[in-house]
Amino acid sequence: MDPNVVERAVKLAGLELPLDADYEVVGDEPILASPHHLATGASVARLLTGLAAAELWRLRTGRRQHVEVDMRHAAASLRSFQFARAVGEPEQSLESLRARTSTAARARLTRIVRARDGRYIQLHGSFHDGPQILTELGLDGLGLDESASIEAIDAAVGRRDAAELEAALIARRLCGGVVRSKEDWSTHPQGQAIGELPVLTITKIGTAPPQPLPDGARPTSGVRVLDLTRVLAGPTCAKTLAEHGADVLHVSTPQLEPGGPFELETGIGKRQAAIDLNDEEQAAALRALIADSDVFCQGYRLGALDRRGLSPTDLAALRPGIVYVSENCYGHVGPWAQRPGWEQLAQAATGMSYREGLQAADGVPRLAPAAVNDYSTGFLAAYGAMVALARRATEGGSWLVQASLCQTSMWYQRLGDDNDVDAAHLGDVSEFVATMETQDFGPICYLTPAVSLSETPARWELPPARIGAHEPRWLDR
Repeated sequence: MDPNVVERAVKLAGLELPLDADYEVVGDEPILASPHHLATGASVARLLTGLAAAELWRLRTGRRQHVEVDMRHAAASLRSFQFARAVGEPEQSLESLRARTSTAARARLTRIVRARDGRYIQLHGSFHDGPQILTELGLDGLGLDESASIEAIDAAVGRRDAAELEAALIARRLCGGVVRSKEDWSTHPQGQAIGELPVLTITKIGTAPPQPLPDGARPTSGVRVLDLTRVLAGPTCAKTLAEHGADVLHVSTPQLEPGGPFELETGIGKRQAAIDLNDEEQAAALRALIADSDVFCQGYRLGALDRRGLSPTDLAALRPGIVYVSENCYGHVGPWAQRPGWEQLAQAATGMSYREGLQAADGVPRLAPAAVNDYSTGFLAAYGAMVALARRATEGGSWLVQASLCQTSMWYQRLGDDNDVDAAHLGDVSEFVATMETQDFGPICYLTPAVSLSETPARWELPPARIGAHEPRWLDR
């Protein structure tokens, strides 16, 4: 890739490359069958993580590294879930994974559907929202339940205007939204609220003395990362920090519905603990973990953890020098900041799925051929966390890193939407797939990290494990 293209993409993200960055991005578009420059964005996001890791290594040793990204490898990382499977099983499509993680009704519900006024709406029935959305759709007397067919769901949506149905879902705090064009989103109050923001922000939120990086043989060695996230962007952030040596402890709670096969892929490189925050003793144990952590990652609805005393300011007081990473769907400011959302909803809101549909023969909106916002937001958040760790080491302070799926989607659209879809070809990426042994899942395949550092190769040292397989404690350092 031409360095000028890289520099342009970084600038469009509202970020800057290091002045002395030593890097190469190998390959050219088009790679994925999308009008959007998906491989370019993925490559730049992975490059940024590599450069941030290289800077941490320079702070440790005084030595610099060459960073390289293969564009096909980076593009494949937007489909990383396809490659995480038991040895001998075929690669998985996103559709097959949805079927395995959802009831039949939820799988039928998570679709783009035409409304009465001819506009389209993206429904999303993941986790607890599915039955409630069916109830909302059945308010006109159709009486939808878990047995609802695709035809019944389409008929229910077809009795409502898209904006009216979106408003009803918002009122019930449910997922779902109108499929908008990029131009429509630019005039929407939420689009305007985040329209001028960079793809992520890194803000100093407290005072603390400079804290050198812990001893270790890799860029993030000894860095303790507490991962309170789930499918899919949040876990990718912590997994990316683990690929450079961090001690990542993922914490789940018994009240949450499992994330299914996605947990296999995003659990690589992490230890797995379970804590019930409704139990006072266990909640105290979590706070003790936070007090000894370096990075805290969370991807819950904005404000959800604040009510439990786990806001950024709370944690900066509990652990001066903390790097607090917060990811959500619609951004951290604006009228939709507290709305729940997922990959598909970010594509629908910002114009990505609308543009993808224009490429199709029928013109119907459709999703990009990758979990582009989920993975890219995770990579960018990991980049922000490493930048914040470097700033903590040199100037001190506690830091807040904020990223969102919609900001990522808007960045991708700024990169361009004129790829030659017919010429796109990912090709054979088996050279980027490896195997590892696991105690809980047997031998598995997985996609290796899509970034290469000349002195400290990116890799994961731990296999995925079941939730609760490890004690909620930090490793010695």
